[in-house]
Amino acid sequence: MFLYNVTLILDDAAAEEWLKWMQDIHIPQVMATGMFVSNRLLKVVDSPNEGVTYCAQYVAEILENYNKYQEIFAPALQAELNERYKNRFVAYRSLMEFVG
Repeated sequence: MFLYNVTLILDDAAAEEWLKWMQDIHIPQVMATGMFVSNRLLKVVDSPNEGVTYCAQYVAEILENYNKYQEIFAPALQAELNERYKNRFVAYRSLMEFVG
């Protein structure tokens, strides 16, 4: 199994609106792709960064599902995020494999 982690550091002024958008729109859109079996949204409480830091995490059962998501679905979903919150966030994406 694989964990796709997206860490976002948001301007304080954008954080509340972004959180609602993530919960109501973006995460349901990502899950509707069928490429992930579960998700979670976490707030980092001890972030050294200015602003508010969140981690959106999605679990894929097989690597092919993650790759398909990146190829087919991610470009449009990321473009929407970039358009809505332009210059108000920084995102870091990583893929991790469960080992235990």
